[in-house]
Amino acid sequence: MVAIVLSLASAFLFACAATAQQHATRVVGATKHPASPAASPLTARFRIVPLIRDLLRSRLWLLGWCLNLVGFLTQAAALHLGSVALVQPLLVTQLLFTLPLVSIWDKRWPLRRDWAAGLLICAGVAVFLSIRDAAPNAGSADRARILIACMAALVLIGCLVVASAGRPATVHATEVAVAAGLCFALSAVLTKLTATDLVHRGVAATAADWPGYALAASTLLGLLLEQEAFSAGPLSLSIAAMTITNPIASYLIGVLAFDVKAPTSPSALAALAVSGVLLSVGAAVLSGSPTVRRESAYSPVKAGQLRPGVR
Repeated sequence: MVAIVLSLASAFLFACAATAQQHATRVVGATKHPASPAASPLTARFRIVPLIRDLLRSRLWLLGWCLNLVGFLTQAAALHLGSVALVQPLLVTQLLFTLPLVSIWDKRWPLRRDWAAGLLICAGVAVFLSIRDAAPNAGSADRARILIACMAALVLIGCLVVASAGRPATVHATEVAVAAGLCFALSAVLTKLTATDLVHRGVAATAADWPGYALAASTLLGLLLEQEAFSAGPLSLSIAAMTITNPIASYLIGVLAFDVKAPTSPSALAALAVSGVLLSVGAAVLSGSPTVRRESAYSPVKAGQLRPGVR
């Protein structure tokens, strides 16, 4: 139960951080760095440097950064107390928390499709948590299996990036976003290993071990792929692809790479299938909503790709 509460709390903090930072980006971009309709993608990329400089002076953006950091620490605590297979699927609720936050901030009532998508996500979480053994909540790490999972994921990420080259914009963005989702799934697994090292072995032993460095590398690679996906195609496709890929990959790695009892009963398997469909459909619909995306004249995606994604 503590791991569940911490997971939902981290999703809420990530939603608060994303809302605050996106609002700050919109304000700074619209007032100091208005986008030109005739601006090329190359020009937009160069605009990111002065934009970031001004964002670092924005108290609201820095508040969002601090909330993001607290959210990450809360997620790490949830991963330490619970399994990756339990925590990561619950982070899909970040989109659910984003909906009322954006609606309150912009004073705009959500669309009917937003309410429907939110209900689907709530139903998916309820089904996921209601069936015993659907989400294993304990288990020690099998480092050999985790290394194999990391290598397999890296091979798949490389294949997706290579396959996306030269493809249409929507296909390219989707494939790169799936690769980014895989990176964030690996980051969750490595966060759990690093948190365990810090708690049981101390800072010095953690600094001498490989999971912390692998965590930094996977997170950086995920962020780079995320920005490429955002710049290449529709924002809704990229967010939906990452939002769906991350929990699915995290669940599979959490079951296969940790010493946990995999769900085998018909009820648990049925619950996983139903909750997976509900969460995926709800996340796909909500990620494409104009309310959550906060569409406006100034688009941070076109001016430097500062839109945060779901972790």
